Amino acid sequence: MTDRRCGPDRRRRIARGLIQGSRTPRRRSARREGDHGFTHVDWHDARWLGVAVLILLLSAADAVLTLTLVRHGANEANPLMAPLVAGGGRGFAVGKLVLTGLGVVLLTLLARFRMFGRFPAGVLLYLTLAGYVALVGYEWLLLERLMFVDLVLWRE
Repeated sequence: MTDRRCGPDRRRRIARGLIQGSRTPRRRSARREGDHGFTHVDWHDARWLGVAVLILLLSAADAVLTLTLVRHGANEANPLMAPLVAGGGRGFAVGKLVLTGLGVVLLTLLARFRMFGRFPAGVLLYLTLAGYVALVGYEWLLLERLMFVDLVLWRE
């Protein structure tokens, strides 16, 4: 057998490949029909970007509302984040956004992967978004009640 390849080996030019792949993504789905497991794609649906951005914005809003509530006497309910809140707002906010960002990136990469053989992992992105909407709404309600109590006490 003879080697039919000619020219330089394109696999050795990693930086060029990454730049070229970023500008012109080609893999939008699995290569072969039998690929039902984890497959890498270059192109994700635009909806995942929207969901990811909304999750990160709501996570930032959650951090701000949490720190505001803690300053007014509330306690952090999450035992993993409570030490960060006690240590200062900056560490809490950075830790929260980094952990949320990593989770969102991972779920976006796995959005087409079927979890437990039943539903796509993208459903978890939607559930996370719904959870953050509920959490930020609840914190907003708590803050309104807290401000109302402060206003009533201030008038007396």
